[in-house]
Amino acid sequence: MKFLSRSEEFVLLAVLYLQEEAYGVAIRDRLRKMTGQSWAFGAVFVTLNRLEKKRMLDSRLADPSPRRGGKSKRIYSLTLDGHEELAKIRKVQETAWKSTAEVCLPK
Repeated sequence: MKFLSRSEEFVLLAVLYLQEEAYGVAIRDRLRKMTGQSWAFGAVFVTLNRLEKKRMLDSRLADPSPRRGGKSKRIYSLTLDGHEELAKIRKVQETAWKSTAEVCLPK
């Protein structure tokens, strides 16, 4: 069984959260809020491209915006495979955490 990387998981979760507002800058901002860490634009876009190649994400260009000087945003959305992968990861993580319930973790 092959799992996604942690950064791929976080990017999928950010896209899921943002829905129709899932474009580069918004995804990067959401990742910072989720993780408390700053993310380089390059790292975000490399991960987005990798997830598209794995068919976990789709993307489309939105209508051009006058605020952006006529440039279109690339909007990302989860595919069925992306949703299924997140569900699989969540189930595995919950099982793993339950199996260690007796272990005292430092606070």
